[in-house]
Order: sequence, then structure tokens, then C-alpha cells
Amino acid sequence: MTDEDDAGRPAATVVILRDRPAAPSAILSPEILPPAILPPEILMVERASTMAFAAGALVFPGGAVDEADHALAARLDHDLAPDEAAARIAAIRETIEEAGLGIGLAGLVDAASVLRLRDGLHDGRPLGDLLDRHGLGIAFEALTPFARWHPAPFERAARVFDTRFYLARAPEGQMASVDSTENVRLLWSSAAEVLARCDAGEGRIIFPTRRNLERLAPFASHADLVAHAAAFPVEKVRPWKEERDGEAHLCIPDHLGYPVTSEPMRQVRRA
Repeated sequence: MTDEDDAGRPAATVVILRDRPAAPSAILSPEILPPAILPPEILMVERASTMAFAAGALVFPGGAVDEADHALAARLDHDLAPDEAAARIAAIRETIEEAGLGIGLAGLVDAASVLRLRDGLHDGRPLGDLLDRHGLGIAFEALTPFARWHPAPFERAARVFDTRFYLARAPEGQMASVDSTENVRLLWSSAAEVLARCDAGEGRIIFPTRRNLERLAPFASHADLVAHAAAFPVEKVRPWKEERDGEAHLCIPDHLGYPVTSEPMRQVRRA
């Protein structure tokens, strides 16, 4: 592995959350038993089997940070570090491209304008030019830093990314749609439901996705998750191998908010 590979290509991904109304109680007297709280739905996309990274896996929307993201970040007003601003722009751009959702946009945003942005991006036009044309801007604060993952140096993945994870609320009045190129389907489901589906063999998730879904699962709303994220530092998660009870495990730090911090190597799914 070269030094460049070990550094990892910068990338960004977004956990897009859609709060759900409470379910009616099964008891006829709601004053006795309040409505059940339903966990938020999370947008997942299934990677095409032809992709070099995470082929066939369920992932959060996202992708690599490119030079145009840095250029746009450099000409906008914000109080973020340059790499952080570029990563948030990449997360916004990739979500438009992959899911047709306009998260983190400032101005009069509706479904039609997001589709026009998507068409322009698919035609190869820079996001900054498209935003200028449609009178839109970037709302950096709409994305909440949640985590940052980097493959362990001993991994031999097809692609090595240094990925920042963000939380964002699903925009009102917009309908997600799959791009049918990098991804072949999308679904809205709670974190616990995605985990159960994959455990039943109805989907595939790689190690970082599983750990993040486990971390997301206990919370009842986007606001609760934002508060949770604020309680923990965002440090690079670099998994390591460790022998535990006579078996090799892949491990992560125990101070970053994750309820499960190791998994037997024989069970680990990789990109």
C-alpha cells in the first residue's frame, strides 16, 4: 500500500433521516398508554454490482470530494476549515446526483429545481455554476458532523476513502429517486430494520455501515441524533485487528458513541 493509499481519498456521506409520526396505541384509551414512538426512517441506496467500491452493498448516499467542491468552498462565506467545507459540499452534491434530494441548499428549493440541478450535474456541469444559475446557495449548517471513518492500513480494499459522515433531515416536498447508474435501488427504513433485513440475508452491509446503523438505531428522531452526535468527538475511526477469546476481531475505539466496538473477523464484510 502506498502512502497515498494509506492517506485515503477524501469522501463524504450523509445519513438522511425522515421522522415519522407516532403510531396509534393498540389500547383503545390513549390516555392510559401513549402512542408508540416510531424511529426515523433512513435513506439507503444499493450499489450497482459493477461498482469497484462496495458493489451490491446497501450504503448511505455519498462519494468522493473533488476539486470543484474545494473551489466552491473557497468562494463561499463560512467559518469551517477548507476540507470540512468541501466535504459538506460533496455530500450535498452526491445526494442530489444519487438520490435526487436537495439537502443543505439555501434559497427557494423545490422538487423541480433539484431535478434541474441533478440533470446539470449528470451533464458534467459544476455544482457552483448550477447554483448561481438557479439563485441557490449552500446551507452548511444543515449537515451535522457524525463520524469519520478511514480503513485500517492493513486492509487491501479496491478503493481507500477517508470518509466524513453527516446527519441531515430529509427535505419536505421532495421524492427520492435512484440514479440507476452507480446505484440500482433505494429504500427508506429504520436502522434496526435494515440490520434485521441484512441479518436475514436480504441485503449486504460492510463493516462501517453496520457499526453506524447500530449507533443510529436507539434514537427516536433527527433531533435526538443531533444531540447524541454533539456529545461525542468526531475522530478518525481506524479499525484494528485484535485477538479476543482466542479469535481475531476487527475493533474500533469505545469512546466515540458506538454500542458495538468489535466483530469477529470471520463475520466482517468489507468493501
